Amino acid sequence: MKINPITVTELNMYVKDRVAEDEFLNSVLVKGEISNFKHHYTGHMYFTLKDENSLVKCVMFKSSTVTLNFAPKDGMKVIVLGSVGVYERDGVYQIYCKAMQEDGMGSLYVAFEKLKAKLEAEGLFDESHKKKIPFMPKIIGVLTSNTGAVIRDIINVSTRRNPNVYIRLLPVPVQGEGAAEKIVKAIKLMNDKNLADVIILGRGGGSLEDLWPFNEEIVARAIYESNIPIISAVGHETDFTIADFVADLRAPTPSAAAELAVTDILDLEYNINLFNRRLKMALKRKTEIMRLRYEKCLNSKVYKEPLQRINDAYLEIDKLMKSIENSTIKKLKDSKIEAAKAITKLDTLSPLKTLTRGFCLTESNGNIITKAQELKKDMEIDLRFQDGTAKAKVI
Repeated sequence: MKINPITVTELNMYVKDRVAEDEFLNSVLVKGEISNFKHHYTGHMYFTLKDENSLVKCVMFKSSTVTLNFAPKDGMKVIVLGSVGVYERDGVYQIYCKAMQEDGMGSLYVAFEKLKAKLEAEGLFDESHKKKIPFMPKIIGVLTSNTGAVIRDIINVSTRRNPNVYIRLLPVPVQGEGAAEKIVKAIKLMNDKNLADVIILGRGGGSLEDLWPFNEEIVARAIYESNIPIISAVGHETDFTIADFVADLRAPTPSAAAELAVTDILDLEYNINLFNRRLKMALKRKTEIMRLRYEKCLNSKVYKEPLQRINDAYLEIDKLMKSIENSTIKKLKDSKIEAAKAITKLDTLSPLKTLTRGFCLTESNGNIITKAQELKKDMEIDLRFQDGTAKAKVI
C-alpha cells in the first residue's frame, strides 16, 4: 500500500489538533524558574520555564498580564496556569499562560541579590569612587567576544563618531565556565600595560545564566580596582548585572557605550564653529561699544575744553572767597555794634560815672567806706573826685 507524504504544515496542524483535544493539557499548573524573560513592547511576555533537567517555552499575552501583581524577571520561581499548544510555524509546543504567581526566588537570583547587598555595603557602588570618562579618548579598549554583533556595533558607532579613534579589542569569552577569570585577566592586562584610555566591557542580551560571568565577585572587584575608567554594556537595556553597578558608567547597549565613550567629531566641530561665531560677534559688539565711547569722549566738553572745569572751579573759589569776605566784614561790623552797646551799658552802670555829678568815693587803704560807723576819729581817709583824689582826716 502506497503512503502519500504530508507537508510539514499538515504535520504541525495534526499535532496541534491532537494536543488541543487533550483535556489535561488544556489546563495545566506548572512551576519552574523563569529564564530568557522578554517583555515585548506590545505588552506580551515571552520566557522559558525550567527546572533542573528540562525547560519549556511560555507566552503570556497582554490581556492576561494585567492580572499580575508583581514584575516577572529572570531567576524568579513561579507557578503558571495555562494551556499547552503547538505553534504551527516553528513546530514547537509552549504554554499559553493565563495566570502566574510567585513561588520564591531562583538560586541564581538569590545569589545575585546576596552579592549585590554585600558589595554595596563595602562601598563598591559608591558614586565617589567612580572615575570620569575622558572627553576625547584616543584608544578605546573593548573586552568582548571577537565575533558577533557587539564588536561590530562598537566599531561602527565609534568610527562614525570619530574616524581617528583607535579600537583595541582583547577577546574574552562572555559566557560559560571560566569566562569570569578571563575577563578579570583582560582587565588587569589593560591596566598593567596601559592599553586604553577607557574600557568598554560588553556583550549582547541573554538569560541570567548567560550573563552570570558579569555577576561574579572577582569581576566586580577587578572593575572596582581598575585605574582605567570602565563602561559596562552588558545585555539589553532591561538587563542589570553586578558589573553595571560597579562600573564607572553603565550603558544600556554596546552601541550606547560607544556613543558615551567617543565624542562625536561633527558635534565637536559644530560647537567649535558656534563658539567661534559667538566670539566674533562678542568682539564686534565690544568694538562697537568702545568706538561709541571713544566718539562720545571726543565730542565731550571736557575733551574739547580741558581747562574749562579748572576755570569754573576758579570762579567758584572766587565766589566763595568773596562770600567769606563779606560774611567776615558783616560779622566784625555786627560785633563792633554789640561791643559799643555793651560798653555804653557798662559805662552807665559804672560807679565812676556818678563822680561827674558831684559825688565822691570815700576810701581807706583801698577799701570803699559805705557806712558812717566805719569811720573813726583821727582816721585818715581818701576822697576820690572826678578829677583826682584828696586826703582827709575824720574829726
